Amino acid sequence: MAIKYNIGDIVALKKVHPCGENKWEILRTGVDFKLKCTGCGRQIWIPRIDFEKRVRKILVDGKWESVNKG
Repeated sequence: MAIKYNIGDIVALKKVHPCGENKWEILRTGVDFKLKCTGCGRQIWIPRIDFEKRVRKILVDGKWESVNKG
């Protein structure tokens, strides 16, 4: 079952951003995702396929839940 990502969700990616943070807020979903670093505020666009490979955890109701790979 695929995870449904929504605007405003906070996710943790595999690699740490150069500012030292690895948490990102989802600003836009679709074929491409627009993400904003919660540390420095930098915004990036990332293709959905790359996003789904890099995402590790999602913040749900104040708790981190692992994104199951496979």
